[in-house]
Amino acid sequence: MFEFVIDATSGAARVGSLNLPHGVVETPVFMPVGTQGTVRALSPNDLRSAGATLVLANTYHLHVRPGEEVVAKLGGLHRFMGWDRPLLTDSGGFQVFSLEGFRRVDEAGVEFQSHVDGGRRTLTPERAMEIQWVLGADIAMAFDHVVPGGADEPTARDAMERTLRWLDRCAKRHQELSERRSQSDRPTVRQTLWPILQGGVHLALREEGLRRICDMRPWTGLAIGGLSVGEPKPVMYDMLERLEPKLPALPRYLMGVGFPEDLVAAVERGVDLFDCVAPTRNGRNGSAFTPDGPVNIRNAEHRDDPRPLDPTCDCETCTTFSRGYLRHLFVAEELLGLRLLSLHNVRYLIRLAAEMRAAIRRNAFGPWAAEWRRRYRRSD
Repeated sequence: MFEFVIDATSGAARVGSLNLPHGVVETPVFMPVGTQGTVRALSPNDLRSAGATLVLANTYHLHVRPGEEVVAKLGGLHRFMGWDRPLLTDSGGFQVFSLEGFRRVDEAGVEFQSHVDGGRRTLTPERAMEIQWVLGADIAMAFDHVVPGGADEPTARDAMERTLRWLDRCAKRHQELSERRSQSDRPTVRQTLWPILQGGVHLALREEGLRRICDMRPWTGLAIGGLSVGEPKPVMYDMLERLEPKLPALPRYLMGVGFPEDLVAAVERGVDLFDCVAPTRNGRNGSAFTPDGPVNIRNAEHRDDPRPLDPTCDCETCTTFSRGYLRHLFVAEELLGLRLLSLHNVRYLIRLAAEMRAAIRRNAFGPWAAEWRRRYRRSD
């Protein structure tokens, strides 16, 4: 369980198989984001039809509402949200980071004001492990301290050091929970813990943090956090390229990244897993990913266009409806439009990951990526 096998490579790009309690995940893979136990506008059947094999949910949001006790009472997160395939839960570190002005960080953890009821709550590394254990995801993420992408070296170092201290506490509590459950007469909950590498845009900090994470204990995966949080994209790409030769042969998860051009660039630099709200958020706003770049379906040019959104796509949206009809849904403010573009965008990223896996298996990722970039003329 939790074994990761690299099946093929092409340059730094890899195809792998990640064995999890609820199924095998082929990488590179895009994870749709089900922050509150649901991917917005999409049902579990929609996700299965799109080919999703791994979904992300969020510890902070599910703790605040409905509460992990409610989820446990209703059978755990898989049963609660009707998803029988692998799940990963984020620790809530990024969400706490995004609550700037409503939180206080110290060595113990984070005190924050709930966005739901305004009440004061505290999230510690131990508490983050306990909540994720109760939720029962296949992969639990360590609790980390996130800082903005432009943070200076002292600020980034402070966050990295705290993240490492918190990681040690997370690992100890997660081990305690695992041992306690395995000694009971109840069915064993199988869950692995992944660390998060911080360090901002400072390569020396990233390298130091990586060494110290690897020295702590054996891990089954590694997340790269604190990128795509405000720094320019070339800076993110450069950081990934410089880190790649030093990364262990574990599944590598780049957190919060989900635009097509970023997935291609990161896979080219040895990354395996991705998550982002971009496909569903953009879809709800009328923006669709296509092989020729994004399409704004609200534009008047689509008013009487009989073509599918993407003739190469096999999703329900593209095989059933015209661009003209999709534009009508958005102009008329019909909810179906939000679902159909969200579904297409998720399917697009899952198909993109499959295309990348095929190119890697042919040992032709470089030429494939060059051709993909030539066609995908993304508007700025």
